[in-house]
Amino acid sequence: MAITDKIYIKNHRQLSSQLETNIPKGAFKGATLDLLFQGDGLEKLDDATRDRVLDFSQDFLDCDCDNNPYCGCPERKFVQYLLELRAQGLGPDAIVDVMTDDYMVYAYPGDILSFLDSAVRTLEAAEGLARVEGADDEHDEIRQAKQNLAR
Repeated sequence: MAITDKIYIKNHRQLSSQLETNIPKGAFKGATLDLLFQGDGLEKLDDATRDRVLDFSQDFLDCDCDNNPYCGCPERKFVQYLLELRAQGLGPDAIVDVMTDDYMVYAYPGDILSFLDSAVRTLEAAEGLARVEGADDEHDEIRQAKQNLAR
């Protein structure tokens, strides 16, 4: 299961109530992406909530793909966002706090830890392949990325 399947909307019930419609709790579920992409009813949200919802839409749903928001770009951008937070030295609890402050979404710290661990294991495999292939520059780059992620 992808990490984006484990990202949830904070105050989900309150948001559904303000929008006067049922939306899934998952931030990257189809109906949620539809609502955010189309912007229907967002004027019903209080200012602080609307600002965060719009920030989320601009930061993750903005791409030129024909299938937007179902092109995979929102999920890839969010994974990149998580990796950037980790590169800043944040641990799982702090990452959850930042994403909640930034976008009103959350995950369980254990899910973030599992995602980060999986990313390190993937980089270890890529590092080994680069070494076998004799791609020294790629090997060094991957090793550095792994070290940044694992710290």
